[in-house]
Amino acid sequence: MFGDCLVTKPLLILDQYFRTVEELFDPDTYDELSSICRIEGGQDQPMDIERVSALLKEATFLVAARPRVTQADIQSAPNLRAVIEVSGAFNDGIDYAACFERGIDVLSCAPGFREAVAEMGLAMLLSASRGLVAEHEAFRQGGESWLDDREETDFTVYRQQIGFIGYGNIAREMHALLRPFAPKISAYDPWLTTFPQDVSPLGLDDIFKQCRAIIVAAVPDADNRHMIGAKQIDAMQTGSALILISRAHVLDFDVAVQAASAGRITFATDVFPSEPADKDHPIRTAPNVILSPHRAAAVPRGRQLIGRMILHDVKSVLNGDTRRQLVPANPSRVEGLIAAQRAIEKSGKLDAT
Repeated sequence: MFGDCLVTKPLLILDQYFRTVEELFDPDTYDELSSICRIEGGQDQPMDIERVSALLKEATFLVAARPRVTQADIQSAPNLRAVIEVSGAFNDGIDYAACFERGIDVLSCAPGFREAVAEMGLAMLLSASRGLVAEHEAFRQGGESWLDDREETDFTVYRQQIGFIGYGNIAREMHALLRPFAPKISAYDPWLTTFPQDVSPLGLDDIFKQCRAIIVAAVPDADNRHMIGAKQIDAMQTGSALILISRAHVLDFDVAVQAASAGRITFATDVFPSEPADKDHPIRTAPNVILSPHRAAAVPRGRQLIGRMILHDVKSVLNGDTRRQLVPANPSRVEGLIAAQRAIEKSGKLDAT
């Protein structure tokens, strides 16, 4: 009967390793994706590159940790509609120009880290503002300050002046978490022309002069290496907190460590110029620091938001909807993002976010 005719599902290649399937997808999301697409791959090991190239000839979607798509692949893949990376950054290996010319979406999973990273940013901010780590360490040494206001270093987040460097997905998520504290939020982001009503745009230098807490959430590109240096950090109020949750690429890391060591600021960071950090790096013994070994997104099920976003965007592509939850590659910016990623990896940065 006509109603029993099989409809061919679009092919989705899932070459997600180094990530695991469970890391990216909760069972319900994976089941729904499987009901929409025929999934090839999806094993917790890398796929053979020849097999991926062969499957691309039929595929509608390629989901991969390190997508490899040449112009020849694109020419032989008439059904291809979207290439989705799940490492956390746009990388070499994709012929972006050929994708843009064909109207193939190139999407990054970076927004899928926003909940876990924003949560860690909030934890770091609260710990820094209330001296929690400093007093914990003092307590272990018998030097804790009972009922002490610690007026030189501690501050409340309620109604506080807080600044974001970069106001993208992670910053917006962290701002949402902060709203119950009724803070006064400022942001510096040269890529944005409009901001929400409760965000005051400020210049880079003014953010550091005016805000008691500064959250660095800027995406690294070819132009913003060490854009935060001595000029900005020297302008910070004594007892301020600097929270780094994006990449060390954008910050003169040594200057921040020196300011913390001098007792001027508290410096909390989840990322480092080279990872793992050297055993003799000064930050390991510096006072007034809060250290996390690149664990902001490392929480059980914390990256399954990526899978839900993949499902949403696959459905959108198939339905002719132009709305995306993942980040589309911007033709005017992607080369700068890739150049920054190359520099980060060359310096010894770990791949995983």
